[in-house]
Amino acid sequence: MDIRNERLNEFEHENLIFDVIDTGPLDAPFIVLLHGFPETAKSWQATSQFLNEKGYRTFAINQRGYSLTAQPRGRHAYRSKALVEDIHQFLNILNEPVYLVGHDWGAVVAWDVALEYPEKIKHLTAVSVPHKAAFLKSMLYSNQLLKSYYMGLFQLPKVPEFIFEKLPKLGQALLKSTGMTEQQLQDFQTDMVDGKRMSSALNWYRGLPFSSNKNLNKKVTVPTLFIWGKHDSAVAAKSIQFNKDYIDAPYTEIILDATHWIPAQNAQQLSELILQDIEKY
Repeated sequence: MDIRNERLNEFEHENLIFDVIDTGPLDAPFIVLLHGFPETAKSWQATSQFLNEKGYRTFAINQRGYSLTAQPRGRHAYRSKALVEDIHQFLNILNEPVYLVGHDWGAVVAWDVALEYPEKIKHLTAVSVPHKAAFLKSMLYSNQLLKSYYMGLFQLPKVPEFIFEKLPKLGQALLKSTGMTEQQLQDFQTDMVDGKRMSSALNWYRGLPFSSNKNLNKKVTVPTLFIWGKHDSAVAAKSIQFNKDYIDAPYTEIILDATHWIPAQNAQQLSELILQDIEKY
């Protein structure tokens, strides 16, 4: 396949087929976009459109559990190494360094990809979620542990599915309290609940006990942009203060007047910030 002459709408890894939304000029620089929970690659639509108009080709990937043909059984299949290797396989297909952008869980994966395979990354943009070590350290010095209550809830068997599928008003109220808009709530119902993605997406949380932290304090060595919203309900400000300690490369930090859901709610501003930073290098 000549990636510069045709669209890449899916790729395979470990006998799993992943969906890709490939838009923008075919011969343009590559930006890879990784979504978070509980959203799909569609959450990047507005951001992609702006980046495409500015001359970049974007690949928004439905990650493991979100692509309907990439939903392995068992929580062990959703450990961090598996999530990282999915993206590594995609980068091998592209066969050239990329600009990597991740939001929420997608940011967690993006940090790890940049740590494991820095030669594949020209520039990293992490949105809403900082380096894992900064996040964990903040639990000792802030209310981060309290803010992360849902991470424990989501590891329970069947309970979160029951809430979101059988008690939709409660599930929607929980998401609305984080700052989600009515359109995001509708998309969640359509894409995640009706689309049969809930259990496999929740396995990202259930796979946490199988995820290694052996390189927890390892520093990122590629130019990095971090963007956080000061009204974020899931990530405490203290972890943002620690973030710079885990980057051994040019680093830019921007705090927006925004919620956790920056790609969906602040797409143009996010796109402009990404371009301002990557065009320095």
